[in-house]
Amino acid sequence: MMPRLPCLALLPLLLLLPGCGREPARPEAEAQTADAPWRVSAWPLRIDAAAAQPDLIATADGRVWLSWITGEAGKYALRYAVADRDGRWPEPPRSIAVGQDWFVNWADTPHLAVSADGAVWAHWLQKSAQAPYAYDVVLVRSANGAAPWSSPLKVNTDGGQSEHGFVSIWPDGADAVGVAWLDGRHSNSGEAGHGGGHGGGSGAMSLRSVRIGANLHRFDEVELDTMTCDCCQTDAAMTARGPLLVYRDRSEGEVRDIAVTRGDERGWTKPKPVHADGWVMPACPVNGPSVSALGEAAVVAWYTAAGDTPTVQAAYSRDAGDRFAAPLVLDRGEQVQGRVETALSADAAWVLWLREDSNGQSLQLARLAPDLSRERQRIEVARLQGRGRGTGFAQMAVTDEAVHVVWTDYIGRGAVLRGARIQPEATLVSKGESNIAAGEITGSASGTRSP
Repeated sequence: MMPRLPCLALLPLLLLLPGCGREPARPEAEAQTADAPWRVSAWPLRIDAAAAQPDLIATADGRVWLSWITGEAGKYALRYAVADRDGRWPEPPRSIAVGQDWFVNWADTPHLAVSADGAVWAHWLQKSAQAPYAYDVVLVRSANGAAPWSSPLKVNTDGGQSEHGFVSIWPDGADAVGVAWLDGRHSNSGEAGHGGGHGGGSGAMSLRSVRIGANLHRFDEVELDTMTCDCCQTDAAMTARGPLLVYRDRSEGEVRDIAVTRGDERGWTKPKPVHADGWVMPACPVNGPSVSALGEAAVVAWYTAAGDTPTVQAAYSRDAGDRFAAPLVLDRGEQVQGRVETALSADAAWVLWLREDSNGQSLQLARLAPDLSRERQRIEVARLQGRGRGTGFAQMAVTDEAVHVVWTDYIGRGAVLRGARIQPEATLVSKGESNIAAGEITGSASGTRSP
């Protein structure tokens, strides 16, 4: 979010700046604004007819970038489109890459990043051998998001025929990106697969990170954790003190809680748990955490089944991840599937997750105070026709105008992407926009602090 100019004590600027010289808003007026309901509207996507594995990011200019995979075994394409501030798609989708030897999976998906110089970066997974789960992370760069794209750069350089994936990518400096991934060079993971046999093998999956500059030069590669959960997503967000990276850790006793580490000019901090859930799990749940940040504030959301109770919870940090408050429990029970996503703005924190009951799957969204001190609204974004793992992981991005959500659904046997925009009700009324039927919207404050 772009910073707002303060009201300066200079007369010419006071005359020019909107809002300066006005009586400051009263606390009760601010509370009423914060508590005003938000509503869900359909967001038509300009995409291919069959698409899945979405990624969604917002950039400082108010645009939202959506990527997805289309095609089928033998020929896949990684495509993207860009929406303007009003959620419209001024240009048709473009292709980043096409390939025949890709590893395409419901949980281990490509991601985009836009660096400070305007360059666009994208990654996907490419098979390295005939073993089912032998693949590498490859990365490409475009100076402005249009062709030509660079030749693919292999991010992991160990040459092993094992898993390398579950990538996080973030802008780093003027023209570089940081990349983190789960690395199977010690685990012989090429034959096992997600959730199948993980916990065995000759070694553990590890977490690694590297920086990559505009010339595609790799530097500052480091192994951050020598033993992690095998196939849970990683996530990263940029704080005022450097990138904050979250992932599901793994101990010798098979405790699989969420850990965090932050990078700065001195390197990466020692990983530590966001909260000691104590979830003992003999195999990977394929259910990673999500992190968002603004300045030194950060929010981490995650799924756990500690105590044999599926739970979605979130925790707040005011010091860029050095310490986290006790988690806020947002949902628990057998219907909770997790697959969380977070976003943080100056006015609110957002947590998105999936439920599945006898009526099918639904996407749930909590709108909270930025520090998670209060839940302001619980929203059912959509009900899905698909079930099980095929619906993947919904994505969320926040701009000054709206919260944007994209998810995979299945109509018959075909995968399709759906989208929604969530905005203040007054905004929708003033624009004459219609709402979609997205379930009852309440102002409930059902979140509770865990002990």
